[in-house]
Amino acid sequence: MSKEFDVVVIGAGPGGYIAAIRAAQLGKSVACIEKWKNPVGALKLGGTCLNVGCIPSKALLASSEEFENASHHLADHGISVENVSVDIAKMLARKEGIVEKMTKGIEFLFRKNKITWLKGHGKFTGKTDAGVQIEVSGEGETEVVTAKNVIIATGSKARHLPNIPVDNKIVADNEGALSFDSVPKKLAVIGAGVIGLELGSVWRRLGAEVTVLEALPEFLGAADQALAKEAAKQFKKQGLDIHVGVKVGEVTTTDNSVTLNYTDKDGNAQKLEADRLIVSIGRVPNTDNLGLEAIGLKANERGFIDVDDHCATAVPNVYAIGDVVRGPMLAHKAEDEGVLVAEIIDGQKPHIDYNCIPWVIYTEPEIAWVGKTEQALKAEGREIKTGQFPFMANGRALGINKADGFVKMIADAKTDELLGVHIISANASDLIAEAVVAMEFKAASEDIGRICHPHPSLSEVMREAALAVDKRALNM
Repeated sequence: MSKEFDVVVIGAGPGGYIAAIRAAQLGKSVACIEKWKNPVGALKLGGTCLNVGCIPSKALLASSEEFENASHHLADHGISVENVSVDIAKMLARKEGIVEKMTKGIEFLFRKNKITWLKGHGKFTGKTDAGVQIEVSGEGETEVVTAKNVIIATGSKARHLPNIPVDNKIVADNEGALSFDSVPKKLAVIGAGVIGLELGSVWRRLGAEVTVLEALPEFLGAADQALAKEAAKQFKKQGLDIHVGVKVGEVTTTDNSVTLNYTDKDGNAQKLEADRLIVSIGRVPNTDNLGLEAIGLKANERGFIDVDDHCATAVPNVYAIGDVVRGPMLAHKAEDEGVLVAEIIDGQKPHIDYNCIPWVIYTEPEIAWVGKTEQALKAEGREIKTGQFPFMANGRALGINKADGFVKMIADAKTDELLGVHIISANASDLIAEAVVAMEFKAASEDIGRICHPHPSLSEVMREAALAVDKRALNM
C-alpha cells in the first residue's frame, strides 16, 4: 500500500520548502520530493536558489566587493593597504560553506516540522479516489505515494543558446559562473539581465575585463528609465562594457578561449575574443518529465503550467507555484505563493498583490523597485507626480562612501497614492521593504513624508523623495 499524505510538494526550492513548512504548521501530513545533487553527488534541499543561485551569488558579490573596497576605496578613508591579493579557492570555499549551512538548515526545519523528504524524481502516474498518484524514483527503490493535494514547485533552469554548448568551464551558465577556478583575463557575458550584471560584476571586481552583449535595444528595459540611465552610467564608470541591440552569431570555442561574432546595434559585424563566456539569457520552467498528462494537465507553449490567481491548475487539488507559473521568476514571489497555496488547502482565503512584489539587482550600487515605472504609467494615461532625491545629499551615504544613486517615488496626481518606488543605491534591497509595506497598505507619498526616519541613515532619502513628490524636500 502506498504512503498517503495530505500534501505532497514536488521540489524543495524556496517555493517548495516554504509551502511544505507552512502546510505542516497547519497540521497537514506533508512530503516533499527533491532530487537535487551537489557536485560531489550529495542530495540537497533548497533548489537552484540556495545551491547555485541567490545565496552563492550574493556570497561572491560580497567577497568581490570587499576585494574592490580594499584595492580601491580604503584609501579614501585614510587607510593604506598594499599588495592586496585574492585567493579564489578560499573565496569559493566560503561560498560553499554558506550554501552548506543554509541547506542543512532546511533539513533541520523539515525534521522540526515532521516533513517527509522523498529523495528522487517525482512524476505523476494517475489519479484514484484516494488522491493523486506520484512515482518517486532515482534513489534506490521506486515508490508510489498518494497525495490529497499536490503543489508543483519544480523551478526553472538556465536557458541555453542553440549551437553554443555549455560545458561550465569555457562556456558557463549561472552554475559554472559561480565556480570559475581562476579570474579570466577577458570575460564575455551574453545577457544584461540580473544574472549577467551580477556575475559580470563579481568577476570584473576581481580583475576581469568584462564585455556584456544584450539583444534588447534598451538597457534594463523593465526598470524605470531614470534608474536604467543611472545604472548604465555607474556600470560604465566601473568598467563594465555593455552593448545593447546586439545580434549574436557564430560562437567558437577552444580549450582555453571563446570567440563571438556578433552584429552591433548599427548593423556592423564585430568580433569579441575572451577566455570565458557566461550565457545568461533567462530561464525556462522545469516541466518536462513530470508526467502531467497522466492527470490531465499539460504545459503551455512556453513550458509553463497555467494557473488561476490562486495558483490552482485545471486539475482539482493540484497547484503550481514559482518559476513554473506566470509572473516574475523571483524566489520571494515563489515563497509567497507557497504560503498562499498551503493556506488555501487549509480553507483560508489568502491573497497576493503581484504589483507589490519587489525586484532587486545586487550590483553596486544595488537596484530595487516595486510597483510601476513612470513609462508604464504614462502609457496607461495615468496622471502622476514624481519626487526624486539623491544620496549625495545624505550624511550617512557620504560617511560610508556610498553616495551614488537616488530614490524616485511616483504617486497619483490626485489621490497621492504611491504607485511605484525606484531606488539605485547601497542597500537598496533593504530600503525597498519600506516601500513595499507602504504600497501594500495603499499609502500616500505624504504618509512616508510624515514618518520620522532615523538620522543619520540611508532611509532618510526615502522620506526626502516622498517630500519631493510635493516639492517640499527639506535638504535640497
